[in-house]
Amino acid sequence: MDTTWKLSWQRARNHEGVTRGARALVALAAVLAYGWWADWRAELMPVLLGVIASALTETDDSWRGRLRAQCLALACFGLMAGAVWAAVSWPWVLMGVMALLAFGITMLGALSERYRAIAFGSLILFIYAGLAAHSSREGAGDAIPRMLAGAAWYGVVSVLWHAVLPRAPVRYRLAKLYAMLGEYLRLKALLLEPVRDVDLERRRMALALHNGRVVDALNATKESLISRMGAGAPPLWLQTAMHQYLAAQDVHERVSSSHEHYDLLAQSFFHSDVLYRCQRVLTLLGEQALKLSVAIEAQTVPQHWGVTARAIEDMQAAVAHLASQPQSVGAASPPVQSRALRSLQALADNLTALAGVFAGALALPAHTAEAAVDHALFDREPRSLRDAWARLRSHWQLQSPWLRHSLRLSLSLMVGFALMQATADPHGYWILLTIVFVSQPQYAATQTRLMERAKGTAMGLALGWAVIQLFPGELVQAALLVLGGAVFFGARHTRYTLATAAVTTLLLLSFHQMGAASGVISARLLDTVVGCVIAAVASWLVLPSWQSRHWPRLAAQVLQTQALYLREILAQYQGGKCDHLAYRLARRNAHNADAALSNSYSAMLKEPLHVRGNAEVVGNFLCLSHTQLNYLSALGAQRGGAAAQPMDEATRELAQSLLASLQQLALELERAQQSGRVRKTHSAPAVAQVLREWGTVPAAPSAHSLMAAQLQLVGKVFPQLQAQARQLVTTE
Repeated sequence: MDTTWKLSWQRARNHEGVTRGARALVALAAVLAYGWWADWRAELMPVLLGVIASALTETDDSWRGRLRAQCLALACFGLMAGAVWAAVSWPWVLMGVMALLAFGITMLGALSERYRAIAFGSLILFIYAGLAAHSSREGAGDAIPRMLAGAAWYGVVSVLWHAVLPRAPVRYRLAKLYAMLGEYLRLKALLLEPVRDVDLERRRMALALHNGRVVDALNATKESLISRMGAGAPPLWLQTAMHQYLAAQDVHERVSSSHEHYDLLAQSFFHSDVLYRCQRVLTLLGEQALKLSVAIEAQTVPQHWGVTARAIEDMQAAVAHLASQPQSVGAASPPVQSRALRSLQALADNLTALAGVFAGALALPAHTAEAAVDHALFDREPRSLRDAWARLRSHWQLQSPWLRHSLRLSLSLMVGFALMQATADPHGYWILLTIVFVSQPQYAATQTRLMERAKGTAMGLALGWAVIQLFPGELVQAALLVLGGAVFFGARHTRYTLATAAVTTLLLLSFHQMGAASGVISARLLDTVVGCVIAAVASWLVLPSWQSRHWPRLAAQVLQTQALYLREILAQYQGGKCDHLAYRLARRNAHNADAALSNSYSAMLKEPLHVRGNAEVVGNFLCLSHTQLNYLSALGAQRGGAAAQPMDEATRELAQSLLASLQQLALELERAQQSGRVRKTHSAPAVAQVLREWGTVPAAPSAHSLMAAQLQLVGKVFPQLQAQARQLVTTE
């Protein structure tokens, strides 16, 4: 029992939601304690609002990065507060200032997650300042300094917390990454089930969509590591975390590999149990990834009982038995049977190597071995003001989702402000807060968020009323107020309905403590509904960024990045295996583009039917592009392995032809995005000629090499992908 409690405590103290909530608990409790000690309770509300606004700007970072971000946030807060103070006496001027600042600071969020958080918190503080100012400069002059003091206080707590406890966020993101990989392994194992009439396409779609979540987890872990890399040698714990991250990249490349179409494997080995054995190894490796996730978060060593090792031995024995009598295990023709057996052997070798990656993930390699590993990571943050300005200029076009979101949010806030003034609602700023909290760049995300906001508000009002009736004592209510703030910040990224209920309870208790709770419940509920309606109508009518409009561009990025990934793979086969930054960056860009495609498709399915375009074609393209990436990943996973053979001239020519084909199709899609229709190019017949020549691969000297076999698989997918791509843009 003691061990169980200890493990639970270790996991909780590394959980991102728990640590966010704990920081809010410390900051809010200190403010309330000081207010009670100094008999300063009437002035506490602006300070609490400043703490909340500052906490909303927080992202995963080192203490140095958090200090820089906090200074920038305070500068933005000062700008917002000054704007409120200058314009609060003229409501319609204040509305114009709010709209301009909302547009400008929301566009700033296009730079990175850090700037998005600062922009969001700054806009929230602007509304808080207007709420606390009570439409007069005197009120603003009293409330704004306290609000800035609360923001600065939370900044101090945050910086100190990140300085004293720098490891927890990295462990949490690594643990989440390996949990995502475990689920990916489980989904991949389902594809190996040799059962008739299995809906492989549905399973492929589930795998492609989950791959987007895996890539997001990889990117979040990378950003967490980059923020803590200093100029000197990293500490041992950070080296270990880096090693685990690189191992996760290797796992992702290997598990996303495909060496043959699974229908052919199922037909060729239908009368053998070898695919079930491969499926069992994949399932056990998925369980191993989950155990590793728990071990990283709880700082323990995962327990293994040798089951995976024995399963791998049985799998290898089954494959060896088939290799000794290849003609007796299926009804397929000898060439097809030989190809299937070669792919099965590559699959078994890949799974064996995958188990070795898991085995070495927790232990830091020896210094001599580690010295040969390139630990460089590519930082996607703006590196200079010129770089930041160039990124912002790239979004200065009406097709940009960020420009559309900025204009939509500004207009929504103006409508909300005008309604607040027309109705003389004393709590009308809650309309603006609701609009800011629920408005998202994507239509689907906005609809989801506003439903969660409405439900959470209703729950929070009911809970707050019950708490006030059951616990009339001010001290108990103050303690519950602090707890509500901790729950809000702990749950707002994962369970937004709960977070909204918590912050609504906090707000209700705050007004009750100040003796101003009369009419708050009905006003809060009504203003939330009004804000949700405004945001919903704006997401539908004001420059909606429907996903179907972005698909030609996203599809072109997928093809272009896969071509660059293949180019790096070819260089690895020529110069030898080396996981340097250029290769890892090409691999990551290919998977990022694939994830953007799958995330866009998920959002598209939540949009109205009449704006989705041809969703069936979109889904087919996604499955085919992900399958093509799987075939390329198999080449990358086998670099330097026994199955990898040097390329001869015929294979090299085929690879170069495929590169040109991918890049040409990407160019066609980019032109279609700009013109709204496909522009047939003179190179299209050349692409078809290349694909016809693929039929000669089995007769090539290197027909039995892994490179030739995988390129042949890509060549079979590419014509289908090309047809879907052209149908995609012609049906828009």
